[in-house]
Amino acid sequence: MSDWMVTQGPLPRRRPRALSPLREHLRDTFWFAPTAAMVGVFVVWLVAQELDAALVRSLQEDGDYDTLAELLRFADDAKTVVSAVGSAMMTFIGVVFSISLVAVQMASGQFTPRVVRLFVRSRITKATFAVFLATFVLTLLVLTSYDSNADPRTAASVPLVQSVLTLLMVALSLLLFVMYVNATLRLMRVSHVIARIAAESFRVAALMPVSADGGGAPALGPVTAWVAYDGKGGVLRDVHVARLVRVARGHGVVLRLVPRIGDFLVPGTPVLAVHGGAAPPRRALRYALSVGVERTFHQDLAFGLRQLSDIGLRALSPAVNDPTTAVQALDRVVQILATLSRRPLDAVSHRDRRGVVRLVQPVPGWAELVDLGFTEVRACATDAPQVTRRLLAGLDDLLRLVPPERRAPLLRHRELLRQAVERSAPTPADRAFALRPDRQGIG
Repeated sequence: MSDWMVTQGPLPRRRPRALSPLREHLRDTFWFAPTAAMVGVFVVWLVAQELDAALVRSLQEDGDYDTLAELLRFADDAKTVVSAVGSAMMTFIGVVFSISLVAVQMASGQFTPRVVRLFVRSRITKATFAVFLATFVLTLLVLTSYDSNADPRTAASVPLVQSVLTLLMVALSLLLFVMYVNATLRLMRVSHVIARIAAESFRVAALMPVSADGGGAPALGPVTAWVAYDGKGGVLRDVHVARLVRVARGHGVVLRLVPRIGDFLVPGTPVLAVHGGAAPPRRALRYALSVGVERTFHQDLAFGLRQLSDIGLRALSPAVNDPTTAVQALDRVVQILATLSRRPLDAVSHRDRRGVVRLVQPVPGWAELVDLGFTEVRACATDAPQVTRRLLAGLDDLLRLVPPERRAPLLRHRELLRQAVERSAPTPADRAFALRPDRQGIG
């Protein structure tokens, strides 16, 4: 009961930071981390090489040739290990790459293609690739530092520090490999994927600002100008709120965002409505909107429910036939809706420092979120009593939480589910069983 009540607590009211297109591009690619690691290990190797050369010069100046001879023998023994590490690293890299491909393929087929982003943006996967490639490059560089001259009086370099550094990189590679396998196996389990989606949804809800007037679009007056979108077509991922508020204040107008986060923008369509004056110049609105090829969690309040609904639909398809997964998805849908049950929705008003509304941003309303979470799963769940029972229990729980003005969408889904079950269930006993609320479905 305490965990349930925690989700209903007040959420922090902060203005979300702007989404950096460069940061998002780097997080969605695999080339940056390995490339940076290989460049970094090259710099570290240069430093280690200089330390080895300085050590050899110091011993030669002191006349300590016995110690230098011991170091030469140690380096010669370490050369065998470094050579073996260089060969094994390529095999390790191949294993990691194969595991990643299998995990991505399974996640896309079992859950939904939208969750592939969890694997692509996984920090542990990128770190593992980066360290493995850096270790492989380091072994090649260290092998070039070995001196064929075994005479301690004339030797130019003994790769002592470099060999120790290689062994440390090998130890780090092994540790990361264990962590990578553990993280990948977790992401291949549906319960962890669903929990990850729900956690990101809660983070978005916590960062979404709440209007001081309790939500809803304020009275703005007639539209005096329109701003059309002139960039590349794509999904609206982010709005630079601070920039738009600053521009609207500087021009003495109120801006109203026409599309919602997650909408697909077509070039030439209206993207901003201007109230109270002329449209700001386009150069002032540059970089105010971030558009990409797919939705992200950054400001998208509905994206989590969309993914959970997709997982539930995939689980209820005849090819998969896994109602337990659908029940797990419904658990999180109910939890997300319970978190938003008393939160102002429909629109967010952003104000300047003087408290004047300068930007109105549309967000999904309560009825839209309820429909997104339940409609598609409800339509496919009539032949799965485990899902209908869980769905009824979730609707009943939400009916106890929401204020009276928000009960209508929940009652509508409850009645539609009852009608669908009565049409599909062959006997009264089957109908009664399927319409009995149960938070575990059938346990």
